[in-house]
Amino acid sequence: MERYEPSVIEPKWQKRWDEARAFAVPEPTGDPFYLLVMLPYPSGRIHMGHVRNYALGDVFARQLRMAGKTVLHPMGWDAFGMPAENAAIANKRHPRDWTDENIAQMKRQLKRLGLSYDWDREIKTCDPSYYKHEQEMFLKMLEKGIAYRKHALANWCESCQTVLANEQVEDGKCWRCGHDVTQREMEQWFLRTTQYAAELLDGIRSLEGKWPDKIVKRQVHHFGRSEGAEIHFPLDEPVDNGREREIVVFTTRPDTLFGVTFMSIAAEHPLALKLAQGTDREKEVAEFIQRIRMEHKVSRGAADTAKEGVFTGRWAIHPFTGAKIPIWIANFVLMDYGTGAVMAVPAHDQRDFEFAKKHGLPIRVVIRPADGPPADPSTMTAAFSEPGVMVNGGSFDGTANMDGIAAVSAELKKTGKGGPAVSYRLRDWLVSRQRYWGAPIPVVHCGACGVVPVPRAELPVELPMDVEIRGAGGSPLERHPTFSKRPCPKCGGDARRETDTFDTFIESSWYLHRYTTPRYEQGPVEPTAARAWLPIDLYIGGEEHAVGHLVYCRFWHKAMIDLGYLPPDTPREPATELLAQGMVCHEIYFRTDPQNPAHKSYFYPEETELRDGKRVLKKDGKPVRVGPVIKMSKSKQNLVDPDDIVRRYGADTARLFVLFAAPPEGQVDWNEAGVEGMSRFLLRVFRLVRDHRAALVDTAPYTGGPLDDRALELRRRTHRTIAKVTHDVAERRQPNTAIAAMMELVNALVGYDAGTDARRRAVLRESVDCLLKLLSPFAPHLCDELFEQLGGKGLLLAAPWPGVDQTAIEEATVEIPIQINGKVRGRVVVPREATEQVVLEAARREENVAAHLEGRSVSKTLYRPGKILTLVVS
Repeated sequence: MERYEPSVIEPKWQKRWDEARAFAVPEPTGDPFYLLVMLPYPSGRIHMGHVRNYALGDVFARQLRMAGKTVLHPMGWDAFGMPAENAAIANKRHPRDWTDENIAQMKRQLKRLGLSYDWDREIKTCDPSYYKHEQEMFLKMLEKGIAYRKHALANWCESCQTVLANEQVEDGKCWRCGHDVTQREMEQWFLRTTQYAAELLDGIRSLEGKWPDKIVKRQVHHFGRSEGAEIHFPLDEPVDNGREREIVVFTTRPDTLFGVTFMSIAAEHPLALKLAQGTDREKEVAEFIQRIRMEHKVSRGAADTAKEGVFTGRWAIHPFTGAKIPIWIANFVLMDYGTGAVMAVPAHDQRDFEFAKKHGLPIRVVIRPADGPPADPSTMTAAFSEPGVMVNGGSFDGTANMDGIAAVSAELKKTGKGGPAVSYRLRDWLVSRQRYWGAPIPVVHCGACGVVPVPRAELPVELPMDVEIRGAGGSPLERHPTFSKRPCPKCGGDARRETDTFDTFIESSWYLHRYTTPRYEQGPVEPTAARAWLPIDLYIGGEEHAVGHLVYCRFWHKAMIDLGYLPPDTPREPATELLAQGMVCHEIYFRTDPQNPAHKSYFYPEETELRDGKRVLKKDGKPVRVGPVIKMSKSKQNLVDPDDIVRRYGADTARLFVLFAAPPEGQVDWNEAGVEGMSRFLLRVFRLVRDHRAALVDTAPYTGGPLDDRALELRRRTHRTIAKVTHDVAERRQPNTAIAAMMELVNALVGYDAGTDARRRAVLRESVDCLLKLLSPFAPHLCDELFEQLGGKGLLLAAPWPGVDQTAIEEATVEIPIQINGKVRGRVVVPREATEQVVLEAARREENVAAHLEGRSVSKTLYRPGKILTLVVS
């Protein structure tokens, strides 16, 4: 080929790869390596963020295969979820059809990028053959007590018409649509993630240095481990028909127990309404609870939030003194920490102090400074929270309060009123959703038998396709004529099938396991093969999943081991190394509505152009405003269509740009000039091979023999590049610097003249072959084409990764600075092994050194071999 034509080269090689089944994954023998990029949601079209993620994974996977690893590098689709259902409502289409069409479109786009996926392992999470196994695992969790159902307050998104897990609420808003989240009381299904809290925390700490530091820190904060004591406060009078007799609190400061003057509980606490029932406070309490539950948790917990509360009309009993303690509901107490109940010690906690002052509650000092008297409650302006000595605490008086923490905890345990405890901020995972497009929860509800599991032989419980989907009115499954009606498996009587579906984070919690044996029918995985592949050696995905998916999949992995689905010797962490890639960003283009300045109309980049230095809309030529560079998104229409880039420049250029523009963890700011620069670089590579083809096609790579300086320098550059690229890709995970090194090698090759000398040509052939192998993971289509043009046999993916010739890297000569009386006056090039006398003689011949030595005598010489020659002259 005389011209570089990606539109011809790339389809040709994609067809060759398919025909050769080049990406088929063999059995996990030898040295297996599991490389996984987080699977996409089939939204309709891939964007440049997808291109970046999957190009990163592909570079590593191809390099590993060439380096001799057996690589598992799979792809699938996170196909359930609210977006498909919402799109179906908006477009009056079935979510299955919408999803399948999107998958077909995105799969075509991914293939067009030349990604080395074994599509025989493709999974689609909305297939019954997939979710039947998670239904089976859920039933096992139900059997073992990991799954359970309870009546509880849940986060409710009115826009999405479903509940959300705590991790899906961001700053009081729905993670998916941004709508305000409120609290709603209803029966829900949960998984006991708290049962694994300690192990999840220890496990994430064990990944420090292998996972990004910011993700490790976010998870540690999310789990929120605190050491302290659990304390039982009996109620003065039982409530709820005698069923509730105490309030349990967790505190990190049991040393302040004698300073409790009231109790504060969260508006979401199960006893909040029950305590006020039957009292004259009932109406006021109910109204307060309803109002507070509507407020954002983030703002309620802020230090500067006004401290509001209402008295419930009930009292608790102090476990040591027997004093009656009023129970209040306070806006700043949250169910997300501890037990949702707080023993209030206003003298030694600032929030309690402010609340007590506002509501006229007593303040009792029980800690004094180590070197002074206790504060006077009547004159205190702030809580005393420094270390000190216990006072007004009976037998504990005089105890250093830090010692008092353990002493009071021990006494609580001794008297059966509590004791030492560890608390976590982590809450159990709420997994039921009131939506249609999800995996059915495999239980039935029987009036006589209660909750009854669906027999395993009847799995999967398939999601019916013949439903009416509309925007309001609950799940379509509730209205389906037959789905919810089912005889009880236990007694045979009339029963109701569960109409909630699973949170889609369940599907993405174990897809990484299913990839190891995607066609296995006897269980979620074939244990032996799964163990051979697991854990994931390198996992690539966005940091936005730090406390969502990356917590859930860690929990699910541990549960699968404990439930027997994976061998007991399977490592407890599912992913050894995590690479969190940065976002691809683009400036936004918009116009504001003159009648409503708050409303903006956004435009896609291809709808605009530069005219006379101004950004205008193509269709009318009028200016548009240019906004900040932000993450590409449909809502702001600042997306660049990968198909357009591939059509104009080729897939190899698209891949190369997103890999070169920034380190993997950094942000890529879209730059058309950068894309063009990558296109020019590949064109240089093409021309380099084209122009030297006649000289190289029948030339074997260099294997030995004497070389002149230019040939030696090219070999040195080539093998240094091999070392650099190998280190940057295989160890540092920095493709951008690897590309930069290859660019430097191309510069050296372009300036190299092989002439007719056989050894110079052999060195050129060696260097070009190495370049094509090093570049092939990045630009696989062009490199396979050029390798073939040079007479290469087979695919570069099957070729061995270039090795480094250490002797070629070493310099035959070395440049030595010559220092005279403390100043460098010249430099000489000598053989690396040159003696001091040889260097001195060369120095005397150097023009500037000779000038500084003229008429002077050398009184002392000091030579550091290969480094510097120092002369002292007078």
